[in-house]
Amino acid sequence: MRIATELYLKRLIVGGFEGVYEIGKNFRNEGMDRNHNPEFTCMELYVQYKDYNWMMSFTEQLLEKICVAVNGCPEAVVDGKTISFKAPYRRLPILDAIKEKTGYDLYDKSEDEIREVCRALNMEIDDTMGKGKLIDEIFGEFCEGTFVQPTFITDYPVEMSPLTKKHRSKPGLTERFELMVNGKELANAYSELNDPIDQEERFVEQMRLADKGDDEAMIIDHDFLRALQYGMPPTSGIGIGIDRLVMLMTGHSYIQDVLLFPQMRPEKVAKRDKTEAFTALGIAEEWVAPIQKAGFLTVEALGKLDRPGKLFQDLLDINKKYKLGLKVPVVDEVKAWVEAAAATLPTEAAE
Repeated sequence: MRIATELYLKRLIVGGFEGVYEIGKNFRNEGMDRNHNPEFTCMELYVQYKDYNWMMSFTEQLLEKICVAVNGCPEAVVDGKTISFKAPYRRLPILDAIKEKTGYDLYDKSEDEIREVCRALNMEIDDTMGKGKLIDEIFGEFCEGTFVQPTFITDYPVEMSPLTKKHRSKPGLTERFELMVNGKELANAYSELNDPIDQEERFVEQMRLADKGDDEAMIIDHDFLRALQYGMPPTSGIGIGIDRLVMLMTGHSYIQDVLLFPQMRPEKVAKRDKTEAFTALGIAEEWVAPIQKAGFLTVEALGKLDRPGKLFQDLLDINKKYKLGLKVPVVDEVKAWVEAAAATLPTEAAE
């Protein structure tokens, strides 16, 4: 099962397609919560001779039009908050966002220095985390959830973006953005890295992180490297989570609400006593199923009944509705059943 369509669509760009996209299912080995499902729908788009600046403008115009088409206006209400998809959106470099929310300036900081910042912020970190992972953890902990209105978080460090072209004017950074809405990532995009030598070096660095224990590091894709060696034109690409987009546009708080076949927790199976438990009370076997149909699945539930006459009437109705043809008991028989069941209960339960 695929985790993304990215490298396959980029090979089509190498093959000469001016623009390609796919809306399809991806699969991630992740847990479930209100915003995550292991199987999800994603739209990926790649366009020749464009960069991440063009993609930001395209994205905000696209989302504004979608919101107007769905809601009749460029606004949607989610979790009681009014979110405006009216373009343009705020654009904020990720390190500026971290400085804004935590007070720490991470520009030009080494991995060890960023590790010290994490400790000062009382974060739980480990030795498997490289510079990019540490920055990602800080952003996720202190920044991501604060961006309710659509905000482009831009210019990620190279260590966080192994498939992204280096920034044209900011050393150590890349031309990448993530769109944050209602405290969650909605889209991820960048100016695509099309230098095969640089790409191979990035893959090697990812393998080094994997050796340290980073389970999110990428493996070397030799087929993709070979495609880049043929030559990929300057390209911009984006991935948008369609399920989260539907949640936002329709005002739903849980991703399960917008999936046709969501992953669900196993149903709780109600406790049900065996037939023998009821017949031991003097109840004829043929009446056990109707009693349970009436809602008394256990002897304990039957013993706690304080209105035997109601059960008597329910049994009459069930016998008639389902054409069981059973000999109807008298009220005193039903009362005796209930008394016998109550006699089996501990004193506290009977009370």
